[in-house]
Amino acid sequence: MNWEGALPVLVALAVGISPQARAQESTAVVGPVEHVYASPGGLDLKAYVFAPANEDGRAPRSAIVVFHGGGWHIGSAEWAFGRATHFAELGMVAIAAQYRLSDQKSITPLEAMADARAVIRWVRSNADRLGIASDRIAAYGWSAGAHLAACAAIFEDSLPNVTVSNAPNALVFVSPAVSLEGDSWPQRLLGERASVDEISPDMHVREGLPPTIILQGRTDTVTPLAGVQRFCDRMREAGNRCDLHVYDGVGHLFTPSTEPDDGLPNPDPEVQAEAYQRADEFLRSLGFL
Repeated sequence: MNWEGALPVLVALAVGISPQARAQESTAVVGPVEHVYASPGGLDLKAYVFAPANEDGRAPRSAIVVFHGGGWHIGSAEWAFGRATHFAELGMVAIAAQYRLSDQKSITPLEAMADARAVIRWVRSNADRLGIASDRIAAYGWSAGAHLAACAAIFEDSLPNVTVSNAPNALVFVSPAVSLEGDSWPQRLLGERASVDEISPDMHVREGLPPTIILQGRTDTVTPLAGVQRFCDRMREAGNRCDLHVYDGVGHLFTPSTEPDDGLPNPDPEVQAEAYQRADEFLRSLGFL
């Protein structure tokens, strides 16, 4: 898999909202409102909150935390603003999460995983302040961001005096990095601190994980279908809900199969719009919308 070929600014365009999807949305949104959710090593990590306007008198809303992709080493929370705005327009409180990026020295995917757990805990701890239901917090991620969302669900923090769960209540994945066995790039980022098998979601599936939807291109060369299918099969075998939607003719982030999908994403707009609609329907089936 080629995790280094991504182009930072333009990757964000691949996960933006299609005109077809936005045409049906009209709810006014307040945000992004910036919060600091953690300060590891003195670095303030930001949670950017988008919320529907006119909150007075409303029952607690569902929330969704969005993790951007970028191979664990590039990207920013701003990449997730488009998706966060979309979900806020549908009536959720959406949070675009910043996390530490690997530098092939002291910061690895392990730190990003810890940040993903921390931001879910922060959202749940601040449920009243944010106007959300603490038992309706979804996590959304694409590519490496989906890996972080999955790990927040799978691995609980064992921190002293921490009683708030870091596990989301639902998962939405696009082209997810949920099977890392034999992948040299995350292993390079981890160095000698861990094996990729230790952080590969498909190797740690268990009973009781949240309901999950996966939107995947059949010819994906970055996060191949075989590994995604294995993760979903193991989820189902463990008694968890996993809805896998595979789209023919496209690869990573819905890039047409006639083009390389390991660099600049170029999503097929019709496929992307249909996939995003599936995500909305999934959340609606759980009572999040």
